Amino acid sequence: MKFTDGYWLLREGVTAAHPVEVLDVTATDGALEIHAPTQPIRHRGDLLKGPVVTISAHTPMPDVIGVTFTHFEGEQPRGPQFELHRADVASQVAYDDEYATLTSGSLSLRLSRTAPWRLDFLAGGRTLTSSGPKGMGIMRDTATGAHYLREQLGLGVGTSVYGLGERFGPLVKNGQVVDIWNADGGTATEQAYKNAPFYLTDAGYGVFVDHPGKVSFEVGSESVSRVQFSVESQQLTYYVIHGPTPKDILRKYTALTGRPALPPAWSFGLWLSTSFTTSYDEKTVTSFIEGMRQRELPLSVFHFDCFWMREFNWCDFRWDPRVFPDPEGMLGRLHERGLRVSVWINPYIAQRSPLFAEGKELGHLLRRPDGSVWQWDLWQPGMALVDFTSPAARDWYAGKLGALLDQGVDCFKTDFGERVPVDVAWSDGSDPERMHNYYTYLYNRTVFEVLRKHRGEGEAVVFARSATTGSQKFPVHWGGDCEATYESMAESLRGGLSLGLSGFGYWSHDIGGFEGTPTPALFKRWLAFGLLSSHSRLHGSSSYRVPWLFDEESVDVLRHFTRLKLSLMPYLYEAARTASAQGVPMMRAMVLEFPDDPGCAHLERQYMLGADLLVAPVFSDEGNVTYYCPAGTWTHFLTGETVTGPRWIREHHGFLSVPLLVRPGSVIPVGSVTDRPDYDHADGVTLRVFGLGRGARVTVPVGDVTFTVVREGDTLRASCSDPAAAWTLAAGQRTARAQAGTGFLSLELD
Repeated sequence: MKFTDGYWLLREGVTAAHPVEVLDVTATDGALEIHAPTQPIRHRGDLLKGPVVTISAHTPMPDVIGVTFTHFEGEQPRGPQFELHRADVASQVAYDDEYATLTSGSLSLRLSRTAPWRLDFLAGGRTLTSSGPKGMGIMRDTATGAHYLREQLGLGVGTSVYGLGERFGPLVKNGQVVDIWNADGGTATEQAYKNAPFYLTDAGYGVFVDHPGKVSFEVGSESVSRVQFSVESQQLTYYVIHGPTPKDILRKYTALTGRPALPPAWSFGLWLSTSFTTSYDEKTVTSFIEGMRQRELPLSVFHFDCFWMREFNWCDFRWDPRVFPDPEGMLGRLHERGLRVSVWINPYIAQRSPLFAEGKELGHLLRRPDGSVWQWDLWQPGMALVDFTSPAARDWYAGKLGALLDQGVDCFKTDFGERVPVDVAWSDGSDPERMHNYYTYLYNRTVFEVLRKHRGEGEAVVFARSATTGSQKFPVHWGGDCEATYESMAESLRGGLSLGLSGFGYWSHDIGGFEGTPTPALFKRWLAFGLLSSHSRLHGSSSYRVPWLFDEESVDVLRHFTRLKLSLMPYLYEAARTASAQGVPMMRAMVLEFPDDPGCAHLERQYMLGADLLVAPVFSDEGNVTYYCPAGTWTHFLTGETVTGPRWIREHHGFLSVPLLVRPGSVIPVGSVTDRPDYDHADGVTLRVFGLGRGARVTVPVGDVTFTVVREGDTLRASCSDPAAAWTLAAGQRTARAQAGTGFLSLELD
């Protein structure tokens, strides 16, 4: 939201009041309490006028400092609030005549006690960002009576801004206007399904605005040298998080807001869907699964989309008896094939659903202020929403899902959750504006918890579309409704990388695009991208996504890249563990791994898959691709050819190939199984060694086993933590193989 008319003037009808000096500052329990008038105090008469703002600086954990800016303190507390995790921190407060300073770990907030007004955030002897004169402010719209609090933090020369959720525009957010407001807008607009009021920079810090409702960001747009954020409220809290590296910032941000759960290994295999509006029954499903088996296409999860339930009954959580007369038997037959089963759900209850009358009678449906059930006809006729602010409604909804789990369903695709109205009254009194984004958190938490209860710790996984801060705790998330075009494939990747830079560890997308039917060439290019993503799903809107309906080469491409992904599970699952333990995503924007390489700052058509594999999807039928190679000699994983950076590379790739490069000095564990993801990843693992320098030592965790590879002169030695064993490979040899309690281990030098 913009408040100014150029640099000098305010927009018509807007008034502003800014802190201009410090009246007093006190230290209380390791925090600073500041009172700041919005006009100079020249004599006692100036003490009779306001506003005077109250500012609290506090420290929830090391290297994180929060600032709470308040105008009127009499406002009733309004929920919901983000669930934040706090840690003991030995903060320090220091005073002198010029400054008051609060220090948390390596981060300090320095308040200028003399005019002009200034807050500086410092680390390592340098200023990270600052709130200067006329940055923090009380902004009023006299026409509407709206009251906003605004902050502006300085944006240094060359600093790039990332994050703010899954956004489909340019990866670098500088120059963009971003409203944190969940919307069902596809992948081709400024709207987003997954909004997070957090941005990360490549200048050593990130900023989290602790407001679950609408936050309006002007990222170097209203003021080109500042990031502005504003909320319609009497109080605004934000946290500055010091890294110093982007990965460190994500570790600390997710320590504050929650780390992703670790999805089960089986979820990393290939998912196949019925698609959305296609016609299907058990015979159709069986034909797809049998077709995959006959063509030796490994399949891990089969997903039933909307029409597993009867039309106009979404959601009643009952199988349509006309096409699925024996759901328990069918689920059992699918399990006998070694498959897991996912079904589509959402939080909406159509008027025709038997659950509408039940939910209305029990008070579990969201109501208008007059007490009537909120309804509309978009998406499902007469639909209502489950009121997840009510514990009883959450238990009611979870009970319906529990019955499906008892039948044999393994997981849920949690669609929607964005179309949340504000002209309503929540059962717990939550503020409608603050609940709009937060609704998805309660929805997906409810589903995730019922899965964890029924399936056990480590087995819960959802396929969620909507999200906000904290939703990263309930993986996996997918990119929403993209089109069957290369442009949409690219915008989907931008969205996924942006989401990863917002604290989300795992991400997927509809291979081939959701809307429309891809050409065979596009489908094959998207297959390579999809199978080199965190999670991989074949799904569409009005057409099936089984590969033989495109061409026979699509079958070969799917087989090739599915087997490749499954063989990489020892590597990928350790990257997944890192995402869960540290908040560093599996699919990483290049800037996350190479923050000191200016060539990586704007890269958005390639990414790192884990720490050591570079992926550059091909966005053309012809197979021409250009990508950036960072410093060092990198090796094509599929061919063994090498390229040396830093420089741009142009290559041509057939459909069975894609730029997949290994970082120099890496050891990639490759599994011995290529038909399923959930196997003993250490049994028979091959360690492929790439560009390991003399004297280098690399540890490679694989499940409960840790391998150590050391290069001594021209000899490589590998040892295993349990049981003790060792392998030796001279530089002139290709492989060494020895028996160990974990099975066979091979060592390859590339």
